[in-house]
Amino acid sequence: MAFFKEFKEFALKGNVMDMAVGVIIGGAFGKIVSSLVNDVLMPPIGVLIGNADFSNLKLDISRVRDAVAAGTDFLSHDTAAAAAYEPVYLCYGAFLQQCIDFAILAFCVFLMVKLMNRITRTKPAPAPAPPAPTREEQLLTEIRDLLKKRDI
Repeated sequence: MAFFKEFKEFALKGNVMDMAVGVIIGGAFGKIVSSLVNDVLMPPIGVLIGNADFSNLKLDISRVRDAVAAGTDFLSHDTAAAAAYEPVYLCYGAFLQQCIDFAILAFCVFLMVKLMNRITRTKPAPAPAPPAPTREEQLLTEIRDLLKKRDI
């Protein structure tokens, strides 16, 4: 029973709840950034590089596999040997798209942290005024001043 009580205390702490909210919002934010990259940024970049869909950029590396299997030079492509295997692709377009997605997400998180730091940054409070002396302190000060005058 103590285990469940300890777990309940842990799960209901503020930090755990804040983390859960952050994970949920982060997941939704990740989808927004993915949509921004896939649907808004990548089509113009694809047009600039001459390919309508950036994620479909790939390199056929089947010749290397077929040459290794046949023991020949990979530049001389034997179509009979290649027909026996599925093509193998190096999908660098999808990787590049994920890298751009990550860079945009990291930049957005940086801007959010910078904004939060600016919002939470407080100006130093002015030094509080010294408290007014009590009646007892005033009397002691008067006595000190009288003693100083008497010693002269």
